[in-house]
Amino acid sequence: MERTIYREIPASRPIIQVAVLLGVFIAAAAGAWFYIEHYGHIVTGMNNQIVWGMPHVFAIFLIVAASGALNVASIASVFGKTPYKPMARLSALLALALLAGGLAVLVLDLGRPDRLIIAMTKYNFGSIFAWNVILYNGFFVVVGAYLFVQMSRSMPYSIIRTVGTIAFVWRLILTTGTGSIFGWLVARTAYDAAIMAPLFIAMSFAIGLAVFVLVLTATCRLTDRAIGPKILDRMGNLLGVFAAAVLYFTIVQHLSNIYVAEHSGIERFILLEGGIYTNLFWIGQILIGGIIPIILVYHPTGGKKPASTIVASALVVIGGFSQIYVIVVGGQAFPLEIFPGFTASSSFSDGIINSYVPSYLEILFGFGGVALAIAITGFGMKVLRILPTNLSDVNIGQE
Repeated sequence: MERTIYREIPASRPIIQVAVLLGVFIAAAAGAWFYIEHYGHIVTGMNNQIVWGMPHVFAIFLIVAASGALNVASIASVFGKTPYKPMARLSALLALALLAGGLAVLVLDLGRPDRLIIAMTKYNFGSIFAWNVILYNGFFVVVGAYLFVQMSRSMPYSIIRTVGTIAFVWRLILTTGTGSIFGWLVARTAYDAAIMAPLFIAMSFAIGLAVFVLVLTATCRLTDRAIGPKILDRMGNLLGVFAAAVLYFTIVQHLSNIYVAEHSGIERFILLEGGIYTNLFWIGQILIGGIIPIILVYHPTGGKKPASTIVASALVVIGGFSQIYVIVVGGQAFPLEIFPGFTASSSFSDGIINSYVPSYLEILFGFGGVALAIAITGFGMKVLRILPTNLSDVNIGQE
């Protein structure tokens, strides 16, 4: 077993090609943002009924993934699992990059970015959104400190574990806050449920680990660094547990809503009559993002293959994105009940399913946030010693 040696990734031809591709996506997103900012949100698919569109789906996906991307570092430092320690630096860096990409999309889609100054200087502690501003800023500080102590050569393990524990607790609180945005939004019958907080925590575990596996394997492939099949098998088994947890909380959420009469309408809409939202729920979220990945990673023979973990991770990412789309957009598409228990009618979209078709501008904008997160991760690995030169099973050890 060799000593773990961390090295910056070289500026090889494949890395430069990926960097150029990411730059194209970021430039396209900047152009889309400028066009939307100049002409207004009327050029997007968003409207008075659906005010959170595709950019918000991308933003929430990246924010949720940022919390979960810290899984590997937490397992290494907080729970003392040795095989994960060589990957802990990348875990922290990726978490910071994903949050930066998600917040970039969220902030730039405000319509009036200058109002961010108000949000930063005047806090309404009666609003869950104000709480999340504090949680996001704190995440940068805590995880940044966590990365620093990990990279310090003379730092005692007790301090690394203490800072790692703080980061672990902070990420749980942060994801609870993100889920509570929906759980405490009582005006929408699709939200208004305390289970949204633990559901988002489970989603963050699954999506974040899946994104980490994809970034790690892609980086090792591009830089010709070895990665052992046993460590991928470990992460695949863990991914299966997290995917199963997401399915469990999803089942509990919908069974609870079915039991409550006032939520029967939204449940019928999402589960049976919602068109694209129903298809995304059953095919995208349940089948592609849940059942198939679990089968892949726990198959008696195929589950041990690295390709199974990689494919399962890609499917979990697709399923997670579908789930967030159903929650965010599908929840707004169902008619808003303004006066519960009473019948009200007008000529302004009362009682009808709200339509939404995302424009290419929104999609470009969202992918720009993803590209920004990957670019930050790549830049960090280029200038800092984040990734070991060898992640083979023999080199990192197995418990």
